[in-house]
Amino acid sequence: MAFSGPIEDRLAIRELMDIYSDAVNQRDTALWASTWAEDSSWKLPVIPGMENVVGKENIVNAWQAGMAMFPFIFMSISVGDIQVNGNTATVRAYTTEVGTTLDGTEIRPRGQYDDQLVKIDGQWLFKERIFHSLYGE
Repeated sequence: MAFSGPIEDRLAIRELMDIYSDAVNQRDTALWASTWAEDSSWKLPVIPGMENVVGKENIVNAWQAGMAMFPFIFMSISVGDIQVNGNTATVRAYTTEVGTTLDGTEIRPRGQYDDQLVKIDGQWLFKERIFHSLYGE
């Protein structure tokens, strides 16, 4: 069944998703970095060289390099499932993005993230994010 676990945790996880997308839209590196656990991994198999970025510092550096390629980017996230089990959770979320590349090309990718989250000191953080392209670039 979709959406199981304490409602307070599910709300905090939804807020984590909102913080993540707001940080992308605001191009706020510190805010975006605050959503990741230190020993996390970010897997973007559709992007060569980013199939498995490990460690928060490496993830943030990769994100900054990626963001530099897009003068404009907008992301929206819709949560499809949250399963909370104590201090861990699995989440499925869908992303809709629109962006402009350095050469002016507009892109509109749609994707799905399969996430593993961990609660550390009362704060939910991404432990692993795996992106699957559903449509577009």
